[in-house]
Amino acid sequence: MKKHIYKVLALSTILSLGACKKDFLNQNNPNAIAVENYFKTENDVLLAVNGVYQSLRSSNTLGENSGLFTDERSDDAGRNDNQSNAGEPFQFNDFSLLPSNSYLKSHWLALYEAIGRTNVVLTNIDKVSFTNAATKENYKAEAKFIRAIMYFELVRKWGPVPVVTKQLSTADEVKENTFRVPEADVYNQIVSDLKDALNSTLPNFQTGANIGRTSKAAINAYLGKVYLTMAATLSANKTENLSNANTYLTAAYNMKAFGNLSEIPYTDVFDVAKKAMCKELIFQISNKQGDISFSSSIAANNQAKGETINSLKPSTGIGGNVKLDLVSEYETSDLRKDFSVKFANDPIVKDWFITKFRDASQLATNAGYGGNDWILMRYADVILMLAEVANLQGNDAVAAQYLDMVRARAGRPLYAVAKTDAVYAANFPTMKLAILHERRVEFAFEHQRWFDLIRTFTTAELVTYLKAKPQASYGIAKLSNVSAKDRYFPIPFDEVKLDPAKMYQNPGY
Repeated sequence: MKKHIYKVLALSTILSLGACKKDFLNQNNPNAIAVENYFKTENDVLLAVNGVYQSLRSSNTLGENSGLFTDERSDDAGRNDNQSNAGEPFQFNDFSLLPSNSYLKSHWLALYEAIGRTNVVLTNIDKVSFTNAATKENYKAEAKFIRAIMYFELVRKWGPVPVVTKQLSTADEVKENTFRVPEADVYNQIVSDLKDALNSTLPNFQTGANIGRTSKAAINAYLGKVYLTMAATLSANKTENLSNANTYLTAAYNMKAFGNLSEIPYTDVFDVAKKAMCKELIFQISNKQGDISFSSSIAANNQAKGETINSLKPSTGIGGNVKLDLVSEYETSDLRKDFSVKFANDPIVKDWFITKFRDASQLATNAGYGGNDWILMRYADVILMLAEVANLQGNDAVAAQYLDMVRARAGRPLYAVAKTDAVYAANFPTMKLAILHERRVEFAFEHQRWFDLIRTFTTAELVTYLKAKPQASYGIAKLSNVSAKDRYFPIPFDEVKLDPAKMYQNPGY
């Protein structure tokens, strides 16, 4: 049986939350299938799991166009044109975010909808008889993996959030589960799901038609990132969390199918023609070039007016705007700069834009149906997280070894040499800042920067760090707005209204 993530089950069409006990007209929708009647065969479960994967693609969850909630919250990207200046998206980068922001609400709801899909699978899978028990356990593992990374998004952005691990079928059940739990409890659920997933028979890596599904390398890498985040942001068990982070990141690293990172050119990581063979990629959202429904739009969306480097689709706007603050941070001769950003010199648009994701081939057509896969985890991330762990454990010699793996591939001097340069030493005087810098230029526009900032700095340090930046390098959005409240997003207004006590608002909003 061929598995493919493009065969999607729209779970929203089979969910029935129930309404009034007495209906004016007691009729059944002939096109609807109740959940309890749906799960009968292995293929039914497969389609449901595919529907879970489909939820990753949305711009309101983790898809390629979800940068509003990450990169545009940071000092890497934003909206620097007058048309965006007064809109709701502008609030994210301007640190003027309101609980009533409709984009914020859409993000929250989409993450929980994805979690709801996983819960439907996990609640009903035992109703189905499987020829091979391992297949069933692997489907469970895939659902738990995606539930875990969705909760990882939620807890890092909002702090305490509701945790639901079963299908909710009635309004009363929804109400009973609508309350925020402490961050540590959210992380415990994430870790539990990922460890359960690791106990499956999933392969170390997915290949062929299964690229885009999870693997043991991906699970180990995410477990490492979760433990690292816990060590950096929670007050308890720092030493233990760092040790666990090192264990799982090392496990992921040891699964790699290449020798040195330098064997894989940086440009190959984002080459549409090489995405199925690139050994650096661990977990990605798979896109299909030229397909109107399952293609990538990121190359065309990022392209500025008057440019053709990203896509054959003509652009009429500013594209994916890049902050001068990031452009200025690239070291001289860093090959990642010329690949990732370009200055548009159009009579109307004169600004930096993103060029990291490109598909200007005929197969993508002039409609911009690109073939870029959206990368969620790759080996440079694992390597730099290992450097981060070593630094937090007080072992900068080991941290430098990992840091140098990434710097060598980019043609940068090794750390011992770089820190003798007066400019580098002044900009990045500590190993912590050197790692943060390397992550910034390595993963620019891969939706990592905001999470790197909140992992590297305490809330007070983050405010100081951002406010110290030149306003001229940040753009129209005002750095003066930054305050301690901005460590977390506000809970959407409609969620707080459900129960102001149990769904209490984050401080400062």
